[in-house]
Order: sequence, then C-alpha cells, then structure tokens
Amino acid sequence: MRILNRDLVCRQAVALVTDYLDDALSRRQRRRFEAHLRNCPNCSRYLEQIRLTIDTVGHVEPETLDPDVKNELIDLYRRYNEE
Repeated sequence: MRILNRDLVCRQAVALVTDYLDDALSRRQRRRFEAHLRNCPNCSRYLEQIRLTIDTVGHVEPETLDPDVKNELIDLYRRYNEE
C-alpha cells in the first residue's frame, strides 16, 4: 500500500497492521506507523487486539472447530473480501 500523506491517518494505519506484524513494511513505513501508534491510543489498542487474536487463533486447529463455527468463519472471510 502506498501512503501519499506525510502523516498516517487511522484508516491507513489499520490497513498496515498485518504488514507491520509480518515485518513486511519498509523502514520508512515502519517508522511512520510506529509514530502514529505513539500518538493514537485507538490504533495502539487495535494492534494489541490483533496480536491477541493471532495468539489465540494461532492455537486453534481447523479440525477441532465445530462445523458451524468453521462455516461461519469462512462466510465472514468471504464477506470481508467482497468489500
């Protein structure tokens, strides 16, 4: 994602969270992202929620999911990708 503004806005920061956690941002993008986090408690909280979700879901094996839950997650993912 190419950021045109000098300062990140929350929508841009949220879009960069996954790349940040995957260490896929350039050094410049990472500095701007972290600067935004220092001044934005909402985005900092969002990042921590995503980390917690990854930690929690990262321990769930697909075969242990109830079929209804699995289908609901697949449907949610599909709807998200349609946006």
